[in-house]
Order: sequence, then structure tokens, then C-alpha cells
Amino acid sequence: MKPEVSGTELIVAEADRGVRLDSFVVERCPNLSRARVQELIEERLVLVNGAPAKAALKLRGGERIDVEARERPPLSAEAEQIPLQILYEDDDVLVVNKPAGMSVHAGAGNSHGTLVNALLGRGQSLSKGGALTDDLRPGIVHRLDKDTSGVIVIAKNDFAHAKLAESFRTRAVQKTYLALAEGKFDRENGKIELAIGRDPIRRTRMKALAATAKTGSRSLAGRARSAITEWHKLAEIGPATLLEVQLHTGRTHQIRVHLSALKHPLVGDTLYGAATHLQARNSRMPALGRQFLHAAKLGFPHPRSGKWVEARASLSSDLRDYLDRLAAAEGKSLAVADCYF
Repeated sequence: MKPEVSGTELIVAEADRGVRLDSFVVERCPNLSRARVQELIEERLVLVNGAPAKAALKLRGGERIDVEARERPPLSAEAEQIPLQILYEDDDVLVVNKPAGMSVHAGAGNSHGTLVNALLGRGQSLSKGGALTDDLRPGIVHRLDKDTSGVIVIAKNDFAHAKLAESFRTRAVQKTYLALAEGKFDRENGKIELAIGRDPIRRTRMKALAATAKTGSRSLAGRARSAITEWHKLAEIGPATLLEVQLHTGRTHQIRVHLSALKHPLVGDTLYGAATHLQARNSRMPALGRQFLHAAKLGFPHPRSGKWVEARASLSSDLRDYLDRLAAAEGKSLAVADCYF
């Protein structure tokens, strides 16, 4: 069955002069998400005066815009031959060092290059049951953002999945991250307790609420959920601070949202207010291209034996290179425990 197609013709008013093409289409087509509009533009299904155009095109007024709003093809998980770094494996669980840029499972029109596809590509048996799994997410007990690297645990069977899910629910899992945040912190340690919910204005973002605010507030789309993040300062490196972060809950974008709420966004995390380029003394650092966040360590009770399992992932090369370059620009050496690198 071919996907349904809905055509829309829009005329750009003089008042919209200077507005980006993608922003204009999002505003005029409320049935389309910003992500879907971007996809349609990339697929050359949004025409300006009969010709494809880039999302960042600044409109002048008077243009005719044709939007061919095709439905997304159905998502699927497909086996792909993608190499993975295995940190631990037995009959019940698999622990992987996920690289930055790899989605955990298919979504938002993207079904290629995912961790699930890579697991299927190695002939991996994966859990099928459990409330958190479906045909797109076999074995997936928890997630990491696409551009966050590091440790993630996979369930090979339904028994392991149920036990791991319970360990996450009861906070028996220890999750340790390395994060480079903008600015200096006036304390060595801290705890952030701010509820998190979907940002109603920018749907790709999450938003933090003070603990005293009503979690059902209309200021958030949907119900905000409690979230707790602890941080410990490892090193100050000029305009940024390297942190060890412990997660006590697992909300979407939790570390990114919490540190942004403190006015210390993660380096490279432009979605949550970070600068595109960090300024180190007289040097302008290159754009990192992703948030500086790495899942460095994961500890959990084994789902069958109860024995404690702990896996570590060395800091990825792009983040280590960035740290070295930042330290060199500041004339400093990093005095941080070698176990993280």
C-alpha cells in the first residue's frame, strides 16, 4: 500500500519576509511536526516557486510554497552488519559501549544504523516481552540519547528484561556519567531536584520545573516527573568544568535539562543553550558537534545470580581530544583519575 499524500499550497505574505522556510511551513501546517517538516524538505517534497529549497532559506514574500505531506513509511528493525564494542556478555545480558551518533532504536522516520539493528545483525537473541519492548525495541531496557556515548545494557531474554527493569525502577542501578559543563561551579558537589516534562513551545526539548511547582501545570505539555541528579566537580578547565554525574532517575535529557537549568549547559549542547564555540583564553574552540556527555560506568545486580556487575567505557576519542585541546589552550594538564580515560 502506497503512503497517503496530502498536498498544501501556501502563499508567503509580506509580513513573513525574512522568516526561514522550515519555520514558515511548521507555522502554517500545524498537523506536521518540526522534525517531519525537516524530513519533507530534505526529501525535496517542499517546493518554493516550483523548485526544492533548503530549510534555512529566508523568504522574501510572495513565494508559492507547495508541501507534499506524504506519510512516513512504516518503521522497522532490520539486521545490519555494524560493529559494536562489547564490554560484558553472558547468557542473559549484553553490555555495549554505544558510539555517539547511533540511535538506540528506530524512530522519527529513521530506521537505519541503530543499536537494535546492529544487535540483530550479529544474530543476537533479544527479549521480546516486557512493557518497554515492542517490535522496534527488542532487548532495550533503558536508552541513551543519540549523541551520548557510553555504556548501555541489553536484555537477551524476557526473564532478564523483567529483572533489569525492576532494578532500574527501584534505583538499584548505578549510572555514572562524565559531563563537561559551561562555566565554573562554586561548590564541589551538588544535587539537582527538578521535575522534568515536555517543553510545550519547543517539542524537541524537555523543561525543568521547581519542586514546588504543580507537576500537572499547563506550562508543560503532559505531566512533569520528578528527577534527581547529583554532580561532583572533577576539574576546572578555563571556561568549563568537568563533572562526574550520578543519575538517580532516568528522565529524557535529564542531565542536559538539569545542568541547563543551573545556567551551566553541557558544552556543545546548543539545544539547551550552550554556545556553538567555547572561548578558551585567546583561542576559539572548534564546534564539538554534540553534547559533551558520556555514560562512563554502569553497575547493576545480575538479573539471574544477583551478583554485582559493573562495566566501564573509556571516554570516546572525540571528547578526549576536545578535553586535551581545551586544556592545552588554557595551559593546563588534566589531573583526573585515569580510570575515566
